[in-house]
Amino acid sequence: MEQEYVKSETHNGITSIEFFHPQSNSLPGKMLKQLAHEIHFAGTHTESKVIVLKSAGEKAFCAGASFDELVQIKNEEEGLMFFSGFEQVINAMRKCPKFIIARIQGKCVGGGVGLAATADYSIAVTEADIKLSELAVGIGPFVVGPAVERKIGTAAFSALAIDATMWRNSEWAKRKGLFAEVHENVANMNESVNRLATTLAHSNPEAMAEMKKVFWAGTEHWDDLLKERAAISGRLILSSFSKAAIEKFKTKA
Repeated sequence: MEQEYVKSETHNGITSIEFFHPQSNSLPGKMLKQLAHEIHFAGTHTESKVIVLKSAGEKAFCAGASFDELVQIKNEEEGLMFFSGFEQVINAMRKCPKFIIARIQGKCVGGGVGLAATADYSIAVTEADIKLSELAVGIGPFVVGPAVERKIGTAAFSALAIDATMWRNSEWAKRKGLFAEVHENVANMNESVNRLATTLAHSNPEAMAEMKKVFWAGTEHWDDLLKERAAISGRLILSSFSKAAIEKFKTKA
């Protein structure tokens, strides 16, 4: 089985951060820490003008939290530690002074929807269905919630969070504002990603940094808020309901 990874490379001002996990690009704690680190580093590196966040493979952009790690959480401290990984990634993306383009080549579940929502500009393919599945495993989209709600509004976020087993298609996601663009195939998506990234790499870095401050105004309290949300998920994941639900999902997989 292929090994998971997070890797980053910079060419002509464009930093590509790519992640991969053999289980539909799900994210264990180690990879979340690596993602947060790479985003923070690119944000402070002068050679990086714009960031493209992407995953490997064709079918799934990101399946969210690693079920293998979720079932191993034994206490609230471990729960907080795991879900703080998503908090660190979202806050790193939020505070990064460079624009982040997300390349969404497949389905987004849970934390994957959170990544798409936190990116400054998400470009997807028509197959990129989305789902916030957290309630189905006994928790809720607490950590990614503020990012998703900020992007698509309270009504759409509530619908996603409540009907946790229903997929919404990419056109729904575009209508609600999660995706800025939706393309019929990967080639067209890649062309659009490269076009925008190249344009931004030649734009004024100071102007873009100031724009990003404006876009994210009002989220300064998220460092504390998302930690509080991580603690809620970390507590709920210990319930017998969650343990049984996750095992059921793993059996189906």
